[in-house]
Amino acid sequence: MKSRIIAISGAILIGLVLLQSLFTVRQTEQVIITQFGRPIGKPITEPGLHFKLPLVQQVNSIEKRYLAWDGPMVEMSTKDKTYIQVDTFARWRITDPMQYFLRLRDERSAQSRLEDILGSETRTAVARHELIEVVRTDKNRQPLKDENAAATLTGVGALGVLRPIQYGRAELEKHIFEAAAPKLAEFGIELLDIRLKRLNYNPEVLERIYQRMISERLQIAQRFRSEGEGEAARINGKKDRDINEIGSTAYKRVQEIRGESDAKATEIYARAYTQKPQAAEFYRFLKSMDTYRKIIGGESTIILSTNSDLFSLLKRIEPRKP
Repeated sequence: MKSRIIAISGAILIGLVLLQSLFTVRQTEQVIITQFGRPIGKPITEPGLHFKLPLVQQVNSIEKRYLAWDGPMVEMSTKDKTYIQVDTFARWRITDPMQYFLRLRDERSAQSRLEDILGSETRTAVARHELIEVVRTDKNRQPLKDENAAATLTGVGALGVLRPIQYGRAELEKHIFEAAAPKLAEFGIELLDIRLKRLNYNPEVLERIYQRMISERLQIAQRFRSEGEGEAARINGKKDRDINEIGSTAYKRVQEIRGESDAKATEIYARAYTQKPQAAEFYRFLKSMDTYRKIIGGESTIILSTNSDLFSLLKRIEPRKP
């Protein structure tokens, strides 16, 4: 009975020792074995089942996959003294686990070191360039613009026109990468990529930017308004000139038609009333009647000579018998 208990205890002890001696390395990690806090042997990078001394040695797992660093929003100044808030993002991985473990130990320390180095290089790069270099993506990329406004603003100067840049944000990110990568390599870290994720103006600067944008838009609007008023004046002037020309032409034509019709009427009357002496006499009679109708009213007083042609007809009127 006692021997059986001893055998069972021995089996359990051996099992515990085996459990303490065996460990698994996943495909996503690499392991460094430490003994009393000091690394032993080379890093284990191959996945599978591995052995270590129980109780004495400790397994330290290190990430093998790509890792992300999301920097805080930091305020910094550009070369033209414009304060902006820059949010950066980077990807990195551990390529030298032994160096990484000796210098940093864990990912929390690595994130802190990344923030120091990448943040410092970002501030340096931004401070060396003007704001437009940080905002514009690439020097070869043409920003969208209103072609009508651009055509209207010809000769206005730099209003609404972005000046050409030398580098652009992509080139600045490349400079930050080239400056930071060697410094991070000393900690066993390979920097894969860094990006300026977001740019914001400082609230105090933002108000000035808005005012400048409003001023530019107002100048553009005034330019359109002035040109519109000038075009309206030109159109109205042309309209008045055309109206006067049409009226003059029409009046001239009316007078010509009226003169032609009067001449035609006179010709017809002349032919009609000169065919016989009686017709000529009748024509003189009608004209006299027309003249009487025009000059003699209900209360008209006329003084005529007895020898006048107009009076000759009046002498023939017999007085009305009572």
